[in-house]
Amino acid sequence: MLHALTISRAHPPTLCSRYVKTYKYLTERAAGATLIPNIFSGFNGFPAAAARSILAAARILAGQFDPGNGIGVANTSLAFFDDRLFALGESDLPYAVRLTEDGDIETLGRHDFDGGLALTMTAHPKTDLQTGETFAFRYCPVQPYLTYFRFDAGVGGRKQPDVPIFSLSRPSLIHDFVITKKYAVFVDIQIAMQGPMEMVFGSGSPVGVDPKKTPRVGLIPRYAADDSEMRWFDVIGFNPFHSINAWDEEGGGDVVVLLATNIMSVEHALETSSEHIHGLVEKVRIDLNAGTVSRVPVSTRNLDFGVVNPGYVGRKNRFVYAGVGDPLPKISGVVKLDVGDEMGRGENTVACRMFGSGCFGGEPFFVAKNPKDTNGEEDDGYVVTYVHDEKNGASRFLVMDAQSPELEIVAAVKLPRRIPYGLHGLFLRESDVRRAGRP
Repeated sequence: MLHALTISRAHPPTLCSRYVKTYKYLTERAAGATLIPNIFSGFNGFPAAAARSILAAARILAGQFDPGNGIGVANTSLAFFDDRLFALGESDLPYAVRLTEDGDIETLGRHDFDGGLALTMTAHPKTDLQTGETFAFRYCPVQPYLTYFRFDAGVGGRKQPDVPIFSLSRPSLIHDFVITKKYAVFVDIQIAMQGPMEMVFGSGSPVGVDPKKTPRVGLIPRYAADDSEMRWFDVIGFNPFHSINAWDEEGGGDVVVLLATNIMSVEHALETSSEHIHGLVEKVRIDLNAGTVSRVPVSTRNLDFGVVNPGYVGRKNRFVYAGVGDPLPKISGVVKLDVGDEMGRGENTVACRMFGSGCFGGEPFFVAKNPKDTNGEEDDGYVVTYVHDEKNGASRFLVMDAQSPELEIVAAVKLPRRIPYGLHGLFLRESDVRRAGRP
């Protein structure tokens, strides 16, 4: 479900909650039942998984469901590029949506960029606001297991040809990535697609944790035409589900700095309860000439959903805003981290706002006061998020001063209902909303 809070000077705030009308949603609503299981749902062992898979196959053969029309629910994140607003889920193509003048949400349809995009796309594309280009990828259970691609800048930006990455030798769950001015950076973590035997003797899920696998960081030139220059570096114990940002280090050499949240105790990553999971934000330095990788923890707190000023995507940033897990996906507060050159080893929190006892929020998002001011301060803006009080049922949308040592709340909107915890959001200015209305 997609939730949109519209705030304008002309009208009172409006909250709208609508399901994205994907093919899966419409078909299953008409059938009155789930037809295709989610790969992340609980399978309770191989017999249950096999039964559900056989039942889904029978429904496909009977013509009740056509997987060629997509199997996703577009409920993971949102992206705005090509003057369109997309609801995204990595198991399908993007779905274009729009906000009406009265704040309602309309689904415009599944979008394949004039036939240029096939199968699926990541829920975490990266847009370089300096060039206007957007970069993305997809992972797949069959070869090529990873495919990288990009979209040109501007309205109607052409999707460039796929770049299959054949050096990924087995299917892996790669949820996120980052870009720099020179590279796209992927992390091949220990969460992978499982084969039939692993499913039989494991949880029954097609996704599982491989304790014998060594995680790797892979870098491919940003404008690569093939994967011939792809380089992989083993990084033991590095399992980020979400990457935050990356940049090319100045001063000579060929060094990339990566910010990401490492999942500690990755063996518990797919469990229903996340009490044993600790998200550790790390600053990773990759020296391509020396072939070395070094890592420094940025904070000892349990953090995830880290974001930066969107204008700094792909270039050096100083500040990160992240949610405090209690445990994740519940977020009990927001911290501001200083990841600059003078950061120490360990705790680099420079501002913090805890929501209070029994209050939990969603992913924070940074909103620049003036995104067109290239000479402005990086943290001149606001941190926004949704917060729910589990004691009295009240929910609010909070606006915090990003430069305040306490992330001072400067505005709050009382909401008529709760916004569910977890997953990702996006801020759009009024001009973006108007432009995103085209089919």
